[in-house]
Amino acid sequence: MRRNAVRLLLAVLVAVAGCLAGPLGTARAAVPDSPAVTYTNPIAEKRADPHIFRHTDGYYYFTATVPEYDRIVLRRATTLQGLSTAPETTIWTKHASGVMGAHIWAPEIHFIDGKWYVYFAAGSTSDVWAIRMYVLEGTGANPLTAAWTEKGQITTLWESFSLDATTFVVNGVRYLAWAQHDPSLDNNTDLYLARMANPWTISGTPVRLSRPTYSWETTGYKVNEGPAVIQHGGKVFMSYSASATDSNYCLGLLSASASADLLDAASWSKSPTPVFTSNANTGQYGPGHNSFTVSEDGRSDILVYHDRNYRDISGDPLNDPNRRTRVQKLYWKADGTPDFGVPVADGVTPQRLSSYNFPSRFVRHHDYRARIDADVSPLADSQFRVVAGLTGSGTVSLESANLPGYYLRHRNFEVWLEKDDGTASFAADAAFYRRAGLADPAGVSYESYNYAGRYVRHYDYLLYVQNPGTATDRGDATFYTQ
Repeated sequence: MRRNAVRLLLAVLVAVAGCLAGPLGTARAAVPDSPAVTYTNPIAEKRADPHIFRHTDGYYYFTATVPEYDRIVLRRATTLQGLSTAPETTIWTKHASGVMGAHIWAPEIHFIDGKWYVYFAAGSTSDVWAIRMYVLEGTGANPLTAAWTEKGQITTLWESFSLDATTFVVNGVRYLAWAQHDPSLDNNTDLYLARMANPWTISGTPVRLSRPTYSWETTGYKVNEGPAVIQHGGKVFMSYSASATDSNYCLGLLSASASADLLDAASWSKSPTPVFTSNANTGQYGPGHNSFTVSEDGRSDILVYHDRNYRDISGDPLNDPNRRTRVQKLYWKADGTPDFGVPVADGVTPQRLSSYNFPSRFVRHHDYRARIDADVSPLADSQFRVVAGLTGSGTVSLESANLPGYYLRHRNFEVWLEKDDGTASFAADAAFYRRAGLADPAGVSYESYNYAGRYVRHYDYLLYVQNPGTATDRGDATFYTQ
């Protein structure tokens, strides 16, 4: 009787294992919840402080600071890339005199209770640095043609330099976050948070969430500004910009539990290091004043920000018109926190390749050897731009995101990351035919250009080009783009 029970248990275990395994017992990975998305940067030249809002009508609405600092503009498109060529409409122009007459900065567009709202900062013709926060209300389905009225200034604790208002909802409560100068302190701006009574009025006593104290927050100016909020996994994350608006500009991060009292400063923790900074390798400088949106399929979070493609600026950075709007995918670490990576090079955005057989492991370079690892840090070691193959001929090449000009290539059938030396042999070794996944057509496999039948595959976590002869081999040669 006992022997029969053991046999029955073994049969059940074998059946369960068969359900969880592919051919020859190879584990089958699920198609990723967040597949790869690619865009071509920049999205818009000479547009700073970008804000992109995806509405339920299927359109993305885009607004940003124009270098003339004199008006508020809007674009819309059904795709993020489409915003780059979408016509632009001016919905409001600065006053000829008095308040709202100078320095029209950092507009944001939101849809609240059936109406459109634009939050922006402005100075006065009598004092261009008397920056305050203001609100426009728009009535109509399309904000580009809506009827706009001025709801006036957002009143806060002090009549002092204030800007970069943003609004968000957590657990049914609407909040306003913004940056403001505390008149009692010798610094520029702190970050504040308050509940909202309506879309243009705060209620209760605001709480200060962050003050610039770290060296990376105080280079040039002592600045915390440009708050932007994203929620994920029961947590609230608030990114913000710090330091002067030159190559020192960068992003910091605050985080809190969504179930906590967000108006208690103790509920928030602050990263001691910046999460997004200038990167000389990719040629991107001063990334900041971001917002968040989602991909067209709603399955990927997208980071929106501005930067410049050069480091050195002549004169006051505020007079330099060349901040550009850019987008790239935002990833999430295993612990549920966002991973911003690096500001990627201009052109097509990179993607990641996860293993079919080991879904938590990603193709990455480490000491220039290609391998698969979990919890890759830095993230950019596992990001590659899929570009036209160095040989042409319908091939593709995989270019490193953080080391542009370096490509995955095979050498002695081992896969390495190496700099393109311009030779025909390098081009051939770094070119691959992109095929449907050998173990799952929803995935992708890469066949060597110069060794037909050999594919990029991992073995003992290292990458090679080999002939995949078994089901396990074919799984090892199949990847999902993320």
